[in-house]
Amino acid sequence: MQSDPVLVAETRSWLVRASNDLAAAAHNMTAQPPFVGDAVFHAQQATEKALKGFLIWHRQTIRKTHSLVKLGQECSQLDTSLQTLLSRAAPLTEYAWKFRYPGQSTEPSSEEAEDAMAIARQVYDAILNRLPTEAHP
Repeated sequence: MQSDPVLVAETRSWLVRASNDLAAAAHNMTAQPPFVGDAVFHAQQATEKALKGFLIWHRQTIRKTHSLVKLGQECSQLDTSLQTLLSRAAPLTEYAWKFRYPGQSTEPSSEEAEDAMAIARQVYDAILNRLPTEAHP
């Protein structure tokens, strides 16, 4: 059975953006000193966009939210095997805003950024493994 080309293209566009965020996070860590605040932001964004791509593929309406808790719950309802991984990714939610503006928060550590990037990569790979290759970037 052939997939809907519009659905494939829309799913792929979310995954391309997620992949770009993973690359941006990695690139930010190569700066001297590393841009760890930006790296964790891109890790959160990669996770969010991968989950939204998964929801799009399953013809779910996606809301404008940065909450990986909410997105994770929606994805886990579609595939319960994602639940443990997405629970581990939920704390990345705060990276959508926490280090983006001046204020009370100190920069995350390089270790924190590396951990966030690893979780984002795991989520991205898990989503790719659950989608047909035609939807992959």
